[in-house]
Amino acid sequence: MDTPPQIDVAYIARLAKLELTPEETERFSRDLNQVLAYVAQLEQWDTTHTEPMYHPLPAFDALREDTPGTSLSNEAALTNAPAQGDGQFRVPKVVESAH
Repeated sequence: MDTPPQIDVAYIARLAKLELTPEETERFSRDLNQVLAYVAQLEQWDTTHTEPMYHPLPAFDALREDTPGTSLSNEAALTNAPAQGDGQFRVPKVVESAH
C-alpha cells in the first residue's frame, strides 16, 4: 500500500487566511493524514462491479406529484404587506447604485 502524501496544513491555512497555533497545525496535520491513510486503505478494494450508492439508506420518493393547485390571488397575497404599490410588495432598497 502506498504511503499517502503529507499535507502542508500551514500552507493551506495561509491560503485560507487562517491563523493556526503550532498545536492546531500539528493536530490538523495528524487528522488529515489519518483521513488520507484511510482513503488509501479503501482504494485497495476492487469496486469495478459495484453499483454506486447515492445514499446509505434506501430512499423512497417522498415528493408529491407536481400538479398545479389553487394559488392566492394578488390581493390576498398583499393583504398583510406592510408596504405595497402597483400590485407588488414594496421593500426597502438594500443595494446602492453602482454609479
